[in-house]
Amino acid sequence: MAEMKEAAWTQLLALMERGDVVPVVGARLLVDADGKRSLQAQVAERLLIDHEVELPEGGLTPFREVNEAVALMKGTVDAQDLYFPIFQAMVDLLKQGVQIPKPLKQLAQISDFRLMITVMPDDLLARALTQARRPFAEIVHSPKLPTDQVADLPPDWDPRHGDVQLLYLFGKAAPGPLYAIHDEDMLEHAHNIIAGGSHTPKAFLGALQDRSLLLIGCNFPDWLSRFMLRATRKGRLAVREGRRGWLVEPLANEDPFIGFLGKYSPETSVLSNVDPAQFVDELYRRWLARRTPEGAAAAPAAAAEPPLPETAMFFISYSRTTDLPQAQRVFDALRGLGVGEHEIWFDRKTLEPGDNFKQRILDGIRGCRYFLPVVSRSATQREEAFVFQEWETATDRLPRLSRRFVLPLVVDAEMQPESYRQLSVQNWVQRDINFAHAPDGAPDAHTLATLTRLVQQARDAD
Repeated sequence: MAEMKEAAWTQLLALMERGDVVPVVGARLLVDADGKRSLQAQVAERLLIDHEVELPEGGLTPFREVNEAVALMKGTVDAQDLYFPIFQAMVDLLKQGVQIPKPLKQLAQISDFRLMITVMPDDLLARALTQARRPFAEIVHSPKLPTDQVADLPPDWDPRHGDVQLLYLFGKAAPGPLYAIHDEDMLEHAHNIIAGGSHTPKAFLGALQDRSLLLIGCNFPDWLSRFMLRATRKGRLAVREGRRGWLVEPLANEDPFIGFLGKYSPETSVLSNVDPAQFVDELYRRWLARRTPEGAAAAPAAAAEPPLPETAMFFISYSRTTDLPQAQRVFDALRGLGVGEHEIWFDRKTLEPGDNFKQRILDGIRGCRYFLPVVSRSATQREEAFVFQEWETATDRLPRLSRRFVLPLVVDAEMQPESYRQLSVQNWVQRDINFAHAPDGAPDAHTLATLTRLVQQARDAD
């Protein structure tokens, strides 16, 4: 396969500007800074060690490690018992400082992308979008997803403005079997789409049929690659629809899939001689050069944030150093309940606020209707942080109120607020304030019901 020519780059970038390209992000982009060690490999190795299973002599196939680790344990451990340890391994690795891979950061900054797909269950791409200060909504596809968590592309989404819509095609990591950990899981997710199951994001898939896919480092089995290309088209692959497609995957020239595409999908370009991470780097450089007069040396402007309200229905208080992704999910949950963006105080800055802004924050706490502190072990173990002053300010307001005001949200997997040693948290425990649970920022069913009641009470009070 020859290198991508200038005309092809120009066409790709022009289609991106129109919002007609959807990146599909895969395992080969989830690597360390050296470009060699993947998150999958680290999760698989921990899984095998914890279950005392030896690595095969030749090791595990790169970017297929979790699937192979699960296969190695077949017969000794029920696969149904592996979803939680795999989920926990991901959570622990992220807490231990696994960095967001550079390609994901670059893709997250490309503002032409409004629809994005990840085929991995981790939330690294979501974290990259948060770091890029791009508002986004998560859509999780899983045949077993609880009905109250099913989402799809909203009918009023705007491809030119508004939030990024991020689809987890094979589920998002969770304590239970809601995401794919091996090939048979992927087959079930694919079958759910083919069969048009009730949890299929039909609107999102419909939007894909009008756009071009950019599959980057997905490392799919051959059958799954063919399925992806066909499921996102209105007609047969062999019928030209005027849509382009790109597959960035290190494949050998004799690979049967390349032959298949050459015969039956002439509109799909295969870039098999370029590393997926290097491709993203070049794409990002060219996008910057096309977008700014300074060219590749320029940095994209941060997405403009809406002004923070002087008074708000909800004030989300969180440790910016440790819990920004979790706080973003709390914000998304409130938006899903019909709370307007102007009704939520949510400062997305990753740095602690400057002195001039701190007073505005404290005034916002004194004027909001409900205060939602995002509580995690990582946050409460900090020795000093401005967020603790926010919590103290909210606690000082409690004696003057005869209604519910503070609703602490525990975002750790375990729900043990009494174990946190931070003073404000201890104070809330001693006051018998009810804590709510939002694992990794996603409110559970009981918490969603509580938030729904609070929204209704606020509407009735207006």
